[in-house]
Amino acid sequence: MALFKRKAKSTEDSGEKRGQIKVLKDAFKLVRKHKPTAFLWMSLSFVVVLSAGIIVGTLLDHPIYFTMIALPMAILATFFIFTRQANTAAFLSIQDQVGAGASVLMAIRKGFTTSAAVSVSRNQDMVHRSVGRAGIVLVGEGSPAVRSLLQDERRKMERFIPGVTLTEVIVGDGAGQVPLRKIQKHLKKLPKRLNKVQLRELRNRLKAVGGINMPIPKGPMQMNRNARIPKR
Repeated sequence: MALFKRKAKSTEDSGEKRGQIKVLKDAFKLVRKHKPTAFLWMSLSFVVVLSAGIIVGTLLDHPIYFTMIALPMAILATFFIFTRQANTAAFLSIQDQVGAGASVLMAIRKGFTTSAAVSVSRNQDMVHRSVGRAGIVLVGEGSPAVRSLLQDERRKMERFIPGVTLTEVIVGDGAGQVPLRKIQKHLKKLPKRLNKVQLRELRNRLKAVGGINMPIPKGPMQMNRNARIPKR
């Protein structure tokens, strides 16, 4: 039995390695397409770091020792530049696509859960809703008309979930907007308003009232007396 377990583990490890190689290949293709000058900077960083190590080693009469130290540092510097450029290339590859903001928001691994396109206009303007310890974050993307969608969604949230901190964000490069590549950092820097219990309560209440086509009620939703969601 132990032999079979080892084989299964070996197969799993090889599959994971193939997945990592595929990720690197995809990243390489993205960088080559959207940031072709990145390879020049990668080469320069490798040469500069390695050369600096060789020069310092020569001056101190220990060229081999310092070369052995500089080589992994040069590789590390090159890989660091590659990952930064690959990240930028990934944003460039989707920034003009409809729903790019949703893709970036849903890629946040921890802290926020995102419901994509909770409100959509005929012009493909849309609002996404992210929920985390910062409260409810409404993220709009599209034309300037998305502001009206944000206001409608805000009023809807205020009726259904009164007392919760609501933050509006518009994706874009204009004044008062947040660039697509910075949207994740922007959300993570928002002040935390809820503890874990309050966040769980908020998510349960949002799940209870439904999603994209929530009707606006005639009056405010009745609050649960035991709710711990703080007021704004």
